[in-house]
Amino acid sequence: MHDLSDKGRDTRVVHAGQHGDPKTGAVSVPIFQSSTFSFRNADEGAARFLGKDPGHIYTRLGNPTIQALEEAVSLLEGGCGGLAAATGMAAVNTVYFGLLSKGDHIVATDAVYGPSRMVLETQYSRFGIEATFVDSADTEAVRAAIRPNTKVVYLETPANPTLKLTDLKACAEIAHAAGATCVVDNTFATPLNQNPLALGCDIVVHSMTKYINGHTDVVSGMVICKDPEIYKRLSVVHKNLGGTMDPHQAWLVHRGLRSLGMRVDRAQASAQIIAEFLENHPKVEWVRFPGLPSHPQYALAQKQMKGPGAVMSFGVKGGFEAGKTVIDNVEIMTLAVSLGGIETLIEHPASMTHSAVPADEKLAAGITDDLVRVAIGCEDVDDLKADLARALDMI
Repeated sequence: MHDLSDKGRDTRVVHAGQHGDPKTGAVSVPIFQSSTFSFRNADEGAARFLGKDPGHIYTRLGNPTIQALEEAVSLLEGGCGGLAAATGMAAVNTVYFGLLSKGDHIVATDAVYGPSRMVLETQYSRFGIEATFVDSADTEAVRAAIRPNTKVVYLETPANPTLKLTDLKACAEIAHAAGATCVVDNTFATPLNQNPLALGCDIVVHSMTKYINGHTDVVSGMVICKDPEIYKRLSVVHKNLGGTMDPHQAWLVHRGLRSLGMRVDRAQASAQIIAEFLENHPKVEWVRFPGLPSHPQYALAQKQMKGPGAVMSFGVKGGFEAGKTVIDNVEIMTLAVSLGGIETLIEHPASMTHSAVPADEKLAAGITDDLVRVAIGCEDVDDLKADLARALDMI
């Protein structure tokens, strides 16, 4: 395949990283299920270890199947290279471990993915790394949190499950003015709806478990860098920490990636319809979805995102018990955490994912007792609407 950089979105999604196999004519990238790779002679082995020969040595250090996926996601994000990880948290920890040292400080979105926050508070803090969590939707709160020792500004937008948006261009400028690296968890938006690197950010992190894989059957992560020097630095850390990917895992994720355009388009078109339906439902107090003009940061969504995505939160009248009633009475939607699969998932954070979080902390993060989160999938939208209507009638 020739250079894809000037091709359309869906052409890039379908063909990125797909080199096939010249020996057999196989269209799909083969699964190179090998732990190690042989050398023709001692000189070739030496050249590979010295980095003078691009050939392979050992799958933890690089594998053709894995590299095809890394190339594909990096192309879609506009990066210089990608690092495929065994899980989303392996990707997150590669970034933390690679950029933070004893005495450093990180500013992060308060509603960042739970384990991304927890590991800073309970593990990295043991080694003298400080973290401040702020409502990054408030750009001035990010600026105010910067310290002389701030080395990373870590953002998640849209935030989970509040769907708040962060102005990436403004926050990247704040980070760079302080000499810090700006990192963005772009899992919710996907490379199709938001490109943080093009907005001035330095690193993108994905839980590819979600939209990029898209079939609720593989866990995986990815780090994409804009700067080659940062890429080299994180690559060494990633390979030595060992949170790298398996070839078969990479092949499955790459297979899922090729339908990303169709899945995202279908899901977010349905999400728009569902959000409008909920906004007009008498038993719904409020809806947060970037595609609704009522979203507090709708103008930012229009400027920063190419589409609203397919995740929304809404508040049901009746609070905690009403939220439980809704999720207990859906039939088509699946009661489960995660998002980004072809099936619609629904959850009630107050009684599920955040049930152990103190009430004041939940409230500070915008996670109210009435909040229900829905990640719309690819089912018929009329069936999804009827499913929610029936569940809401049970309140």
